[in-house]
Amino acid sequence: MALDEKCVECQEATEEELLARLDEVLEEYSDVPGALIPVLQIAQAMFGYLPATALRKISVALGKPYSEVAGVVGFYSFFTTVPRGKHLVRVCLGTACYVRGGKQVLAALRDVLRIEVGETTPDRQFSLDVGRCFGACGLAPVIMIDDDVHQRVKPTRMARILDKYRQAGGETPGNGSPADAVTGENS
Repeated sequence: MALDEKCVECQEATEEELLARLDEVLEEYSDVPGALIPVLQIAQAMFGYLPATALRKISVALGKPYSEVAGVVGFYSFFTTVPRGKHLVRVCLGTACYVRGGKQVLAALRDVLRIEVGETTPDRQFSLDVGRCFGACGLAPVIMIDDDVHQRVKPTRMARILDKYRQAGGETPGNGSPADAVTGENS
């Protein structure tokens, strides 16, 4: 079953409903070799993260020790056991970005969002993370919000950039065109 098929209206579902949907997924994958990672991906798409209750269900249904399931989750940075916001804000702290003000950009984001790296805002709109290189060194400092790259950002512009995402009502601003993907600090 595709990720999208199991995620329709997941944001509105209760935890009990999501666990029931997870049971359906686990039934479908119970005899599939190598099912652990696909099941974890589906579960994370459903819940928005991987709660311990889901990990226990996955462990039992796939006949794997809980430590193995938790180990896979801990190994791959894609997986998270902490609820994430609708928008993932990542600050590049690679050498070029760091030297050109990445640390100050991160400090400004911490102040504006009132969270630390690895945390999510109470309204679950934003999660804050760091990366080591986004491959845009000539455009440093760089942040990514979801799949959008914001180049040559300045700490004083963080609130303005984030407001575009708040105003988009949970959606990524823009129409998905290439012009929307890479934006300068004047955007």
